Amino acid sequence: MSQPTVAAIYPDGIRVRDRWILSRRPARAAVDVRRPHAYVIEHERAADGETVEVATLFLTGRECPWRCLMCDLWKNTTEERTPVGAIPAQIDFALAELGSSRREEALTEAVESPGEQGSMEQSGVSFPLTPNLSAEERESGRRRVEQADADELSSGGDQRLPLLGERVGVREKEAHELVGEVVGSSGRTGSPRHIKLYNSGSFFDRAAVPFEDYEAIARRVASFERVIVESHPALIGEATLHFRDLLAREAKMEAGSSSEKPVAAEVTRLTIPSAEEIKASSRRLLPSCNVPRLEVAMGLETAHPDVLAKLNKRFTLDDFARAAEFLRREGIALRVFVLVKPPFMDEGEGLEWAVRSAKFAFDCGATVVSLIPTRFGNGALEALATAGQFAPPHLASVEAALELGIALGRGRVFADLWDLEKFSNCPACFPARRDRLRRLNLEQQFLPPILCDRCP
Repeated sequence: MSQPTVAAIYPDGIRVRDRWILSRRPARAAVDVRRPHAYVIEHERAADGETVEVATLFLTGRECPWRCLMCDLWKNTTEERTPVGAIPAQIDFALAELGSSRREEALTEAVESPGEQGSMEQSGVSFPLTPNLSAEERESGRRRVEQADADELSSGGDQRLPLLGERVGVREKEAHELVGEVVGSSGRTGSPRHIKLYNSGSFFDRAAVPFEDYEAIARRVASFERVIVESHPALIGEATLHFRDLLAREAKMEAGSSSEKPVAAEVTRLTIPSAEEIKASSRRLLPSCNVPRLEVAMGLETAHPDVLAKLNKRFTLDDFARAAEFLRREGIALRVFVLVKPPFMDEGEGLEWAVRSAKFAFDCGATVVSLIPTRFGNGALEALATAGQFAPPHLASVEAALELGIALGRGRVFADLWDLEKFSNCPACFPARRDRLRRLNLEQQFLPPILCDRCP
């Protein structure tokens, strides 16, 4: 029996495709809009070649308005608009947990090595910061954050959550102390210097991250050297510039060069500036002190024009290039997500187009390309697999894509190692191959392949 054609299994037309994708989804995860659904410390090679720690926060909010064929990020989103105050409260919570985990780690090291000064520096392995620690282990960092639960979400269209440092009686200085516990403003080693605010969609989607919260968010992350957010190319614009400028202003205030910093903050309704006001304020908001570099991650997925259209991303390569040029012109760094073997490609095509897509991303000014192995889990890809139009990439393809991407010499290329074992068919060599990929991510230079006489 022959397999059904692409047209038979996957329809044409945006609205029809939206319905097709939505109808095949499994259930959403249970999430709490007051909490990030995950947070993790990652180790990443910086542009200067140094390995830095990155605090990555997976924020909870409204689902992205686009229905991308391969996406499973919607599982940890909501169907309602994100309430004003929710995102800053989630950042507060995660930073408090990070600081508490740091203190617990330092205490453990001090107990295990009583004759040596405790070090805050991490090993080279990333670790999740959502373990089931006892309340006592985290109480010092959590106590102030839990005040945010004192008020229930109000009903109606303008829902607001109490923020740490806002409306719950916590002074602004205390909110900044939590950030200091994580980023190590005193200069200690082994602390995150970069922060990723990933919201399973687009940071500049105002239904997902309210515009009214930009100032509060910028205030919380101004101590980091680099702030990385994600966005669809269509949403790159004046809101991007406004957030960049708020980061600059908050960093300037934190450095003590402005007397306008409030002693205590309160939640007030913000006046959203017009595009003209944003442009007029850009130059005067940029301070002479060191400010966080804003970096925007955009999902190109593939530079294959026909496959890109089928992914239902609703942008063209020209659209992507225009958004990238806007970021370049405004001094905002670009990171690009590229899929390894998206649907409608065989194994060889998947590898070829991963490398060609990385080249396109660098042509657009990207400094980082992140390779994402396309995986099952959203229902739509399982349906395409029945028609022979999708299969996950082999681990060898992920390895080759990373090696060839690094060999381009155009910028840093990373492979996403999450759930990597799903792409391996040999448990004997998988741990060594995973460790090699981790080293390639950090060292960005050739490493001998792992040879295995037990691979099928």
